[in-house]
Amino acid sequence: MLSNIGIPGLIIVLVLALIIFGPSKLPEIGRAFGTTLKEFKKSTRELVSDEQPEDKKKELL
Repeated sequence: MLSNIGIPGLIIVLVLALIIFGPSKLPEIGRAFGTTLKEFKKSTRELVSDEQPEDKKKELL
């Protein structure tokens, strides 16, 4: 999906974000997005690791 945007489209999106949110808010938004993504990855890893032992137990039965 993002591969269809290209470099010019990405630059336009970044310029629009700079205009809408301003230079002081962009670092805060970036940090919040990074933290959210980090928590999401952590949660998915925990879900996958929790499900693996159950799958192995079922295979043994």
